Amino acid sequence: MRPVVIGIVGDSGSGKTTFAEGLVNVLGAERTLAICIDDYHRYDRAQRALTGLTPHDPACNYLDILEQHIDLLREGEPILKPVYNHSGGVLEPPEYVEPRPFIILEGLHGYATSRLREHYDLKFYMEPQEALRLRWKFQRDTGPGGFGYSVEQAMALLPKLNRDSAQYIAPQRNYADMVITFYAPDERPDESGGGLNVRHILRPTLPYVDLSPIVETGAGSGLVLELARDLDGRPADALHIFGGVDKAEAEALQEQFWQLLPDHRGRRPKLGIYRDGANVAHHSLSLALSQLLIAHYLLNAAVDAHAN
Repeated sequence: MRPVVIGIVGDSGSGKTTFAEGLVNVLGAERTLAICIDDYHRYDRAQRALTGLTPHDPACNYLDILEQHIDLLREGEPILKPVYNHSGGVLEPPEYVEPRPFIILEGLHGYATSRLREHYDLKFYMEPQEALRLRWKFQRDTGPGGFGYSVEQAMALLPKLNRDSAQYIAPQRNYADMVITFYAPDERPDESGGGLNVRHILRPTLPYVDLSPIVETGAGSGLVLELARDLDGRPADALHIFGGVDKAEAEALQEQFWQLLPDHRGRRPKLGIYRDGANVAHHSLSLALSQLLIAHYLLNAAVDAHAN
């Protein structure tokens, strides 16, 4: 059986890696391969400083090699994957990687070419509120255990990154099956962690999943499913998960999600884990439920893929 390939794309600091880590926990590390597309950077941080290129520019990445590697993994073949170490921004020796039943590709340029796009079973785009994304990005880039930038360096790079993001990253939103937006509640506009809400724009290209049992369990406080408008004005379903649910409702919602997974195997790994600016781990209910929702689609997609 061929692997199920999952894409998670978004701007720098949008939460791609955090989200992917939760999916690995749901699906099982023994059957999930997660690849960071940043590993395919053509230049290290020092070389980029000399050329003036940013990682957000496709020319700064070996996307042709990434295309070849996805082809090989889908055919069940191993690859020698390049390695980019964000701590210091250096390229390291490649590593031998074998395919697994689920392959998650997360990064900036996952949908940048038609050849890349045709390989995914499901495509997601991370689009948090811009103020949130910038806060998360600076925490990651300059904080403990982060990327090793000074505040001054991070600020100096921002104009070029924003320019290239608008040109190369944001257009990839159009190809996603689902757009995921974390946002602060109206009553707590400064919230940036566990109390965030999350909206999922469910586009028609998603495989059908019956969400009615989940929506009924969370009706009134935890979940809302509504008809909304996408950026292009087209109608789309939007599922909101609210972070301010009380403990009893939260436990009921999580159990409902687990029960509906077609292949949960009785496992209950800890989900919704994220790290703050001091690199301290915290839990987010909305993130956990969002990861379970996505896993619901992934496992149903796997059933469909293996039936064909």
